[in-house]
Order: sequence, then structure tokens, then C-alpha cells
Amino acid sequence: VKFNNCAGNKGVRYETNSLDFKVRADGTLLAAHQLQVPLKPLVLRVTAWDPQSLGRWETMVRLLVAEKSQHNGHKPKGRRTVPGEQAQQQSDTLLPWRQHQSPNGLRRQKRDWVIPPINVPENSRGPFPQQLVRIRSDKDKEIHIRYSITGVGADQPPMEVFSIDPVSGRMYVTRPMDREERASYHLRAHAVDMNGNKVENPIDLYIYVIDMNDNRPEFINQVYNGSVDEGSKPGTYVMTVTANDADDSTTANGMVRYRIVTQTPQSPSQNMFTINSETGDIVTVAAGLDREKVQQYIVIVQATDMEGNLNYGLSNTATAIITVTDVNDNPPEFTTSTVSVGEVPENRVEVVVANLTVMDRDQPHSPNWNAIYRIISGDPSGHFTIRTDPVTNEGMVTVVKAVDYEMNRAFMLTVMVSNQAPLASGIQMSFQSTAGVTISVTDVNEAPYFPTNHKLIRLEEGVPTGTVLTTFSAVDPDRFMQQAVRYSKLSDPANWLNINATNGQITTAAVLDRESDYIKNNVYEATFLAADNGVPPASGTGTLQIYLIDINDNAPELLPKEAQICEKPNLNVINITAADADIDPNVGPFVFELPSVPSAVRKNWTITRLNGDYAQLSLRIMYLEAGVYDVPIIVTDSGNPPLYNTSVIKVKVCPCDENGDCTTIGAVAAAGLGTGAIIAILICIIILLTMVLLFVVWMKRREKERHTKQLLIDPEDDVRDNILKYDEEGGGEEDQDYDLSQLQQPETMDHMLNKTPGVRRVDERPIGAEPQYPIRPVIPHPGDIGDFINEGLRAADNDPTAPPYDSLLVFDYEGSGSTAGSVSSLNSSSSGDQDYDYLNDWGPRFKKLADMYGGGEED
Repeated sequence: VKFNNCAGNKGVRYETNSLDFKVRADGTLLAAHQLQVPLKPLVLRVTAWDPQSLGRWETMVRLLVAEKSQHNGHKPKGRRTVPGEQAQQQSDTLLPWRQHQSPNGLRRQKRDWVIPPINVPENSRGPFPQQLVRIRSDKDKEIHIRYSITGVGADQPPMEVFSIDPVSGRMYVTRPMDREERASYHLRAHAVDMNGNKVENPIDLYIYVIDMNDNRPEFINQVYNGSVDEGSKPGTYVMTVTANDADDSTTANGMVRYRIVTQTPQSPSQNMFTINSETGDIVTVAAGLDREKVQQYIVIVQATDMEGNLNYGLSNTATAIITVTDVNDNPPEFTTSTVSVGEVPENRVEVVVANLTVMDRDQPHSPNWNAIYRIISGDPSGHFTIRTDPVTNEGMVTVVKAVDYEMNRAFMLTVMVSNQAPLASGIQMSFQSTAGVTISVTDVNEAPYFPTNHKLIRLEEGVPTGTVLTTFSAVDPDRFMQQAVRYSKLSDPANWLNINATNGQITTAAVLDRESDYIKNNVYEATFLAADNGVPPASGTGTLQIYLIDINDNAPELLPKEAQICEKPNLNVINITAADADIDPNVGPFVFELPSVPSAVRKNWTITRLNGDYAQLSLRIMYLEAGVYDVPIIVTDSGNPPLYNTSVIKVKVCPCDENGDCTTIGAVAAAGLGTGAIIAILICIIILLTMVLLFVVWMKRREKERHTKQLLIDPEDDVRDNILKYDEEGGGEEDQDYDLSQLQQPETMDHMLNKTPGVRRVDERPIGAEPQYPIRPVIPHPGDIGDFINEGLRAADNDPTAPPYDSLLVFDYEGSGSTAGSVSSLNSSSSGDQDYDYLNDWGPRFKKLADMYGGGEED
């Protein structure tokens, strides 16, 4: 196979889609191994690709087995048939099936021919069907043969693009072809007899659609956006535009070329950019790009096929927007070289004393425009800093460290400004990037201060009242103002000190005691105030710390105050020690001793020294009666001079068990109670518990009697206003036979008017016209209560609507003919010979009744 990539074929590689064949670098196609070639033609695809440009080209190679007199292969050169050659092919008759006669008269079957491709131009105007080729077999002289085609475009979608005359073998195309829709077709031709029997083997037919220039180049985007730095050199890459042509890219129909049509604006030159006609790369061609003058260019790019031939090719356009990006080619410059600032008060921080204005022609709010200010001289102590306003880009001179008028009355600052981004190559800093700033400091009244704060002095405790301790004076920093300083106490917790209001001399107002609660870690603190007479007045505070040295002014105290010990000597002893409010060396070691008076102390007790701080108190005699004993002990410290104290310890002597612990009875006995007293206490406890138990039993019995109490209660028994619930009993034997109509409301007015006179319910309101009566008074008359009652009685008599009415009232109807006898013969008299003793058998509820009627003369 022959191939030319128009670049010398350097690095071009060949591949095939069959593992049985391979292609050398020179294009020679050869078998990869020994193989048996079938009778039907072999179709291979050979691909040439360039690793550098990533371009790929393909061609089809068809191989057939030929006679020995023929060459061993057929190598198509991959070129397309020109229209003249196509016409010549169409006018020819193809004989793909040929019979050959052997010299000995025998006929042998030879391999089939390889039919050359059939080329069909796209967009043909017809007329249709248009004949492409005629296919026939040389056996049609002997028998009748029927021809047919199969494949895509014949009996597969798209259907009936190609057809064949079954008798003559003429093959036709039925409609215009579109290469962009399908570039090639692969059909198979068949030859059968009239009975459908195969006469010849199927033959492959390859039909290629010849491309026509019927598609314009189409840009991928209608608008392309690119950028280039200002000041770029000629040849700087900007961007790439791409247009695709649907036509065959291997022909001039699909070969696109680019050119720039217009450039807007045409400043500083009308040809600031150029474009690579084949790749579409846009690059700068002239110098002079300046964002401060032209920020954006609009370039119209045209793409034309037919290799850019404007006479025959089709064209399309797109817009390329090229933005000129900013570079830091303009240094910032101060608008004025010297800034004179007003006064700034001393001892103030975070105060803006000046605003510095700069001008920068670069793109605002970018690193090329943002200003950075630096103080290069005039402020060695770092009193000022310059912060940048992010909106206006101004420099704000701010006090960050308080200035002192007495130290510096004015500052002369030199300030330099630069950008966040460094200047572009070849750009020098302007002399206007430096300016001077003058700052004046004003004097204000400053508070006096104590040079030594906190001031510490040391002295012994107990110094007498009026002792001069020290002079705690303050300094007024306002050297240029004639002011007086006055002193006063601000905090003196124990009120031990006085201060001279004029010179700050400190004296004692009371005796200083190191053991006081106001002392923390031997130090007493007091705070004093120093104020001047300036306008406005100012004051400062100072703390005086007095470290008190301990003296032996506190005698030791014995510990513990109470203890217990067994009545017989054993290992049970009392450990004693002492507590001293003083500190070393005015504390231990301590000396413990018993006094000589009274003599019973040393007779009964003894002290054994353990160490400098502890001793043991124990019994000297073999037995001591149980009880509480006050044992005096003299404790002496080691101060200079030493102090002693006689302390009393209460010792409980008690009987002990085998473990040396006091028993319970023994502990009580040790508390000073004898056996008789203990027995009396126990008896009292038992009596108290018995009384409580009897009270509880009595309360329960009374509660039970209250529940079983009879219903009839005499006034002298219970005079409380209680609601008593009696037993509910039913009516008579015929109590269910009463007239319910008496309890029902009348349904109509006529029924009420026609009702027979006689019975009326108490809650019925008279029906009919009623005269208007005066309203009864509801508020009592403030006069005599009798008048009020009479007046209410008269009003009730004159009011027929007020119940009860003057009529017979029936509250309940129980029927008639009761079998029960009349109770009118019963009386409450106790005279007669009636015996009521049986009432005692009726239970507690009838107890009162039995007492009333069965008690005889007692009642």
C-alpha cells in the first residue's frame, strides 16, 4: 500500500485489522504466518496513523487467490475512481463467475474474481433509478439464471436504496445518496437457477459514495473568549478557534482554512493579531497592547473549505473576544509629596491621624492596584502604622503605640507606597512613590504614678501606733505643668495606716498584728491614691505591701481539748500536742508538764515526751474511778522569750473491754452518772413508751366508737352542725301506681287553661294575665329588723307569683289502699306495760332508743 501524509511519512505506522497479516514500514503487506487462503476474497483494513499529529487514515485491501501465471496478490492503491473511469465501469459487464477449460478437456472451477469498488457521487439529480453496473454469469448461456442482492441498502435498512434486475443483472441506485449519512455500502450478489438452487457463490460488492462540497464549515462556538497580557511580545499565543466540516476531510471539500476578517478597534494598529490558517491559533503580530488604552478587541474569524478558496469554497464566521489583561506596569504615586497633619493627643492609640492618597492607573481592586504603605524613617519606636482602605486604596496613618509629649513633641515620617504584585519587568519605581508626613503631639494632663508599684517594706509586728513606716510618693509626668499632688487612702482593710496628704508619709494608726485575718502569707496590702490638680484632674493608684516579721506574742494552746482513757492502765494513752499562732522559731519544740498544784494531778497522771511537738498523757496509778476529770497541763514554746499557757483537757475515764475500748455503760458512767441514775433513766423511758402506746389504743377505740354511734344524738352529746345521712326506705306496697301526669309539663296552652281546678304543682307558674306588682325589696332596710320582716311579709302576700301558692300541694302520690296500718295510734309515751327490752338485741344503732324506752325509772 502506498501512503503520503505530505510530511515525509516520518514516524508513520501501519496496522491491519487481521492477525494473519501485517504491514511493514515501507507499506508491504505480507502474511504473518503460514495459512490457507479461502476461495472467497479477503478484505482487510489497513490503517496509517501519525503519533505526532494523531491523524489516522484507512484503506481497504482485497486479496484473492489467482492462477500461478498471475501475480500472487492485488494491491489497490487506495485512490478513488474519477468520474470518467466510473462511467467506463458502469458501461462494462462484470463476469465475476468464469469457467476455465483445462488442456485435457476437463473443466475445473476457478476461484471467484474480486469486483472493484463501485463509486457513486452523492446528491445526484438522476434520473432514477440510475444504472450502476451489470452483473452476469457465463452460465446464463446454458440455463436461466435469476440475480439478487442482499445487505444494507438492499434488503436491510435503509431498504431499497439499491435494486437489481433479476433477469439481466443490471444493478441500479434508486435515490440520491448522502455521504454524510453513509459513506459506503457492502452488498452481496447472488445467482440462482429458476428453482432457487445456487448456481454461483455469492460475490461481495463494495459501493462508495463520492463526496461533494455540500457542507459549510461549522465553528464549535459562535463566540470565543481569550486573553493576552498587555505589553506582550509579537508571536504570543492568545487562543484557538476550531471549525468542523462534515465533508470528506481527505479531499478539498473538507479542508478548512482560517483568516481574520476584521479587528475592532484598530488601535494602535489594524493588524494586532494573526491566525494560523490551518490550526486556527490566534497570536499577536504587533507590539503595543496597553490595557489602559484598549481593554478588549473583537476579531471576526472566517473559516472556508476547499482549502480556503473563496471562489469555490463555502465559508462561515465566528467572533473572538480578546481581553487585554492587566500587568503591573504603573507604579502607585502620591498625589502630594508632603502631608501636613494636625495635632494628635498623647497616650491615645488606634487614632487615625492622616489619610494618604495615591493614584494608580492599573486595574482597580487587583493586586496590581492595591497599595501597601511602609514607614521607612522617622518612627524608630514603632508608634505608627499605615493601613490600607480596601475601597479607596488610601493609607490611614494610625497610632498603635501611645506617644509621650514629654518625649517627642513631633514626628517627621517618610512613607513609601508599593503594590501587592511586583512591578512588571522593565518598570522602575517612580520618585513620586515616596512622601513625607508631619505629626504634632499635644500635651494632655497625665495621671501621677508611683515609681515603685507594688512597694514592699519589712518590719516586725507589734510596732506602736504613730510609727513612721515609709514615704510612698508619686511622680507627675507632666513636667511642663506646675501641679500639686495630694495623697489619700483608697483601701486599708484593717484601718492600720495613715498617709500624709502632702508628702505621702505612711504612719501606723494601730498595732499591726501578723496573726490577723487581714494578713495573707505574712503580707498586709493597702492601696493609696495620688491625684493632681490639673484640668481635668487625674489620679493614679499605688499598692503598699508590708511584710510583717513574727514576734513571740502568742502562747501555745493544748490539743485536743477532750479525750478518754481506760480506768486501768494499759496501752490506751492520750496523744497531746500544741498549736501556736506564731511561726518558726517562735513555736516548737514545746515543753509539756503537769502543775504541782493541786497535788492530785501529778499523783494520778503522768506525761511522757515523744518529740518536740507531741507527748503522751497516761494514768500513773493502777485504777481511777470512772468519770470526767479536768487535767491542767502547762505548755511552753521555744520563742525568745518563751511563752507558756496552762490549758485544761477534759479526760473521760471509763471501763474498757478486752480490746481497750470504752463500753457503752462505761461511757455513760464516764459522763458522771451513777448506776442508780442510769436505772432511773431507763425506767422513765419505759413509762414514756407505755403512755404513748396507751394513747394510740385509746385513739383507735374512740375512732371505732365514732363510726358505730347511733343516729339519734342528744344535743349535749354532739352539738356540731353535721349533716346526718339516714337509712333510705322505700315507699308503700302500691307506691309504683302513681299518676305520672302530675309530674309532666303541659304540652299546650289550651291544656293548661282547661285543666280542672284543684291540684297544682308548687313549681308551676300561674298561666294567664298577671297584674303588675311592685318589686319586692332585696336589700334589707337599715332600720328596725321587725319593720323589714313585716314589709317583706306584705309584699309576699300581695305577690301571687311567689311560692308557696294558696292551693293544695301534693308532693308525692303513693297510691291508695295500703295494707299497712295507721301510725296515728303511736305515741312517744313510756307509760304502760309495753316491754322494750328487745331493742337491746337490735345492735348498736338502736342503743339510744333502747336506753330511752327500756331504761325504767332512770330515764
